[in-house]
Amino acid sequence: MTTTILRTADAWYVQTDSGAVRIDTEASTTAELLGDRAAIDTASSGTLGVPVETLTLVSPVTAPCRVVAQMTNYASHVKDSGMNPETVPLTFFRKASGSINGPADDIVKPRHVRFMDYEVEIGLVVGRELPVGTTLGDADLPDYIAGLVVTNDVSARDVQLPKTQFYEAKSYPTFTPVGPSLVLLDRDELTRFRDLRLQLRVNGELRQDSVVGGDMIYPPLRALQELTRFQRLDVGDLVLTGTPAGTALSAPPKPIEIIGALLPPAVKWRAFFKAQAKNDKYLKPGDVVEAHVGTDDGVIDLGTQRAVVRYA
Repeated sequence: MTTTILRTADAWYVQTDSGAVRIDTEASTTAELLGDRAAIDTASSGTLGVPVETLTLVSPVTAPCRVVAQMTNYASHVKDSGMNPETVPLTFFRKASGSINGPADDIVKPRHVRFMDYEVEIGLVVGRELPVGTTLGDADLPDYIAGLVVTNDVSARDVQLPKTQFYEAKSYPTFTPVGPSLVLLDRDELTRFRDLRLQLRVNGELRQDSVVGGDMIYPPLRALQELTRFQRLDVGDLVLTGTPAGTALSAPPKPIEIIGALLPPAVKWRAFFKAQAKNDKYLKPGDVVEAHVGTDDGVIDLGTQRAVVRYA
């Protein structure tokens, strides 16, 4: 049975049928909390809960931590980006953990950013240290993934594309909303990862809607196997697993892309962003962004985050 962890500025809770039951723990970080499973288990059986809606929730993943993200990991998104899913490699980039934001906090648009995009993703929260060189098989996965969270990989496209600079474009403060909950899964529940549906709405309009199975290219086991070739991961670290089609950014028609490749970079990007200025899907101040992940039958529900976009 899933265990749903919530966090406020001064306490941790388990969500139960009776509401949110406070966890009796001294933990101040996600890693420390995951090391206090006895306290989590005690709270899970508690009956003195408070209404969840009375809590002001913050990210259940605490900073500092490593935030690692997979690129182009859904076939639908790869095609939408003008690439071939059969040949796209398994690649990663890093985000600053200072970009982690609460599930209901504002997403702040820096004034110099013109084209701010959204990407709903499933986040893996590491539950056991993964030194470089760790060997992982299917049976090991539940030992290393403590749980899952809803994340939004907010991206400044006009910084990312001309500079080919993912770190800056995706690391501004508030650019990684996380939560509302950290859902701890047992071994059997984790096998249902492929049944999870990712959805993102902007002002109520459904923009992204995809089920992991049949769309995700490199599943969590393959991602962790590749990461441990060169990157240590510790308890509480966060791995984002990619996003499906439906982001504001999409590839231009092939003839336009071919012509653009022949232009000097400055001319190409000037023309590209002039065209993007007509795209009203990029996030604007006042937009309401809602992201949800869960199975269609409701057995696994990571919750819904709701954020409002505003200027810095």
